[in-house]
Amino acid sequence: MKKWIAALLALQLCTGVEAQQKHTFALGDHAFMLDGKPFQMISAEIHYPRVPKEAWRQRMQMAKAMGINTIGTYVFWNVHEPQQGQYDFAGNNDIAAFVKIAAEEGLWVVLRPSPYVCAEWEFGGYPYWLQKQKGLVVRSQEAAYIKAYNNYIQQVGKQLSALQVNKGGNILMVQVENEYGSYAGDKDYLELNRKMFVKAGFDGILYTCDPAKDVERGHLPGLLPAVNGVDNPAKIRELVQKYHAGKGPYYVAEWYPAWFDWWGAKHHTVPAEQYTGRLDTLLGAGISINMYMFHGGTTRGFMNGANYYDSVGFEPQISSYDYDAPLDEAGNATDKFMQFRSVIQKHLPAGQTLPAVPAAKKTISIDNITFSAQGDMYAQLPKPVKADAPLTFEQLSQAYGYVLYRTRLPKGKAGVLKINGLRDYGVVFVNGKKQGVADRMLRTDSLAIEAGSGEQVIDILVENLGRVNFGPNLLKNNKGITGDVTLNGTVLKGWQMYSLPMASVDKVVYNNKPGKDVPVLKKGSFQLTETGDTYLNLSQWGKGCVWVNGNNLGRYWNKGPQQTVYVPAEWLKKGNNEIVIFEMITPEQNSIHALQKPILDQLQAAK
Repeated sequence: MKKWIAALLALQLCTGVEAQQKHTFALGDHAFMLDGKPFQMISAEIHYPRVPKEAWRQRMQMAKAMGINTIGTYVFWNVHEPQQGQYDFAGNNDIAAFVKIAAEEGLWVVLRPSPYVCAEWEFGGYPYWLQKQKGLVVRSQEAAYIKAYNNYIQQVGKQLSALQVNKGGNILMVQVENEYGSYAGDKDYLELNRKMFVKAGFDGILYTCDPAKDVERGHLPGLLPAVNGVDNPAKIRELVQKYHAGKGPYYVAEWYPAWFDWWGAKHHTVPAEQYTGRLDTLLGAGISINMYMFHGGTTRGFMNGANYYDSVGFEPQISSYDYDAPLDEAGNATDKFMQFRSVIQKHLPAGQTLPAVPAAKKTISIDNITFSAQGDMYAQLPKPVKADAPLTFEQLSQAYGYVLYRTRLPKGKAGVLKINGLRDYGVVFVNGKKQGVADRMLRTDSLAIEAGSGEQVIDILVENLGRVNFGPNLLKNNKGITGDVTLNGTVLKGWQMYSLPMASVDKVVYNNKPGKDVPVLKKGSFQLTETGDTYLNLSQWGKGCVWVNGNNLGRYWNKGPQQTVYVPAEWLKKGNNEIVIFEMITPEQNSIHALQKPILDQLQAAK
């Protein structure tokens, strides 16, 4: 009897969106076919690492209230294999739990586990350690890359392949690679991808996606080619039919309701009215879509990516991934949400109604949080690594955060210090006195330093602002000081490198040493009688990152446009809460407050 009950429970857990019913999903000539009937996919992209696990269900319920029937998500390699051979699918990285919650909420899933995701995410989702392997070439048939990629996708298959619809789960389709045609056009490489996916257990429906101009290079014959960023139904049909034996179905794998932001640039917003007509046209034509993004959330910690173009330079993305999406950064319905909902409602099957839109989440403000302890940068230094020339983050086996580079000069030396290959932001000190800043964004890598009366200790605190996530510079993504450092043209040698990854703030040394202009970690606490979402206002601070109750909430930089950092209610508690801030350039700041609304559109001169 016990065995029978256990088997029944296992069956219930493995069934699809409708309890105890196994479904079929297929490609029809013109539409997707679910259980033998035409199915129009209206999908919402939500990235599980950008949303607290405790809030996944709420975000999915909001999706249902807008008329969404499917959730799309990438799978992020650098999240799940942060160091080679060390896998993490727990907590906020539990992608299988994310998929199962979608099933419980009556939602299908489109899975995008390509090793490359772009996504305005650090290194486009690749783990930093790939760059440590000499000769490794991402997105190619190079042996070391394929071996590492195969090991990873096998682990993903163990987590998710059993949740495909052809095995009783709710994953309808799986994407192979990601906009590969925008990068290259090697069909043998794409076929190798397909074979690895099948070997990992992804033996259902596979597809590719590319922007319209790149479909020819990026599609793989035999797989459904999805089209990104196109609103014209006739154009979509033409492209898909051209590369899919004259047939559909027709799917826009990334339909954009707005765009993302980067430091120092205006916040991107697009009125809903510019998209409602396009959405109505697509749905009326029977086109399936995946809305990128339906809910952006927050790129916490050091996981933001960057763009680099020769014409404009380096553009690291901000921590907020609000995206001006239908669901805002905190998971509340926007005007765009309500207008899109009205459009979708028009196209529902007869007799079907949408759930009521849940009320906005509770928000709180917090007055004047002060800091009771501080530890300067020098108190945090570990044992150094020594080398004749500066070593990169990768050579130090460090993924993210900061490295302090140190060398010494004889007394009386002064002149122009030049940091070749700075990646990406450096604060320069001589004998602990700040000299200035070098910034890859501003294409500044040189500054004058003073002469001292004795031996001079030169310190350069370098921050990795995020590896490039798109384009040919994927292969040029080392961080730290990647060239040499010169003084008046003479190469400086004899370096010490101090790793400061800031992976946690559990072991910060608070020496309460004031240290003028020296970067500092500050700790404080605040009491709450109630919890709610809130936004730390950092507009009067300089540059750094912030933790609340041990959770790294992301970066701040007063240049904007983002001036607040979102604090999810799920990570606050009644009673005592702890806050830690690492401040690089205005260490004299010692108080902060939190608002009920974010500031995402304020540019100002950097301090």
